[in-house]
Amino acid sequence: MHADRITDSICYHAEGPYWSDTWGGLRWVDMLAGDMMQLGPDGTASRIRTPSPVVACVRPASSGGAVLAVEKGFAFEDPDGSIEQLPPLWDADVRMNEGAVAPDGSFLCGSMGYDQADGAASMWRLMPDGTTTRILGGLTVSNGLAFSADGTRAFYVDTPTGRVDLFDWDDQEGLVQRRTFADLNDQDGHPDGLCLDAEGNVWVAMNSGSQVLGLDSDGGVAENIAVGARQVTACTFGGADRATLFITTSRENLEDGEDPKAGSLFAVQPGGGVRGAVEERLFAG
Repeated sequence: MHADRITDSICYHAEGPYWSDTWGGLRWVDMLAGDMMQLGPDGTASRIRTPSPVVACVRPASSGGAVLAVEKGFAFEDPDGSIEQLPPLWDADVRMNEGAVAPDGSFLCGSMGYDQADGAASMWRLMPDGTTTRILGGLTVSNGLAFSADGTRAFYVDTPTGRVDLFDWDDQEGLVQRRTFADLNDQDGHPDGLCLDAEGNVWVAMNSGSQVLGLDSDGGVAENIAVGARQVTACTFGGADRATLFITTSRENLEDGEDPKAGSLFAVQPGGGVRGAVEERLFAG
């Protein structure tokens, strides 16, 4: 199965796609440009500037706005589009990278060192009242995070491990009981962003592997979607029926003319009745 290219190479480092009726379709980020991207009904993409040099992740909020992970912390987007940054959480040469809304309505986002130093990253939790907690340390390139529909489990990637891991979720303690769900070290590429379909199966972007893998309930590879760019960063289900898998790609560190479709948005309908969940989780702030 092959994904279709639906935009030009409009991003340097596209990441974090998410479909929400709150903002009327698909958003993703051009992370290192500090821009959010939005796909219009006519298929054209527009940019939304943020006051941060990095915007790592954006998710809808119950207020009608959004919550953002920016370079060194968090920010809120009001329904009118204005963006308020919260105070930075650290001074180190580390940036936010990828996250998700948790079952209790808090927002989790993990970080990574600009030099990808081993153990330099953490997972942060933002509560609806604006308070923050560092809930995991010793991470390296904190990437894909997605919660099961029943809110009991979370699938997670720390890219250098080559694995998709599984956590239990506890409203008080956060992510607990980490264990391996799928070891992908024998696959082409490195696990990056991920999402779940309505049946709870995992779809994981394989950076440097030109593919997205669909995993079965035991962590085995059940589907392979070829993508026309090597650095595949993340994926999400969207469209009115949630039957389209949108896929982001990056041209970070590429030379001019190298991998010419990198930085484009791709899309595919996996078939077989595969869809994403229609009910979305909103940040409770």
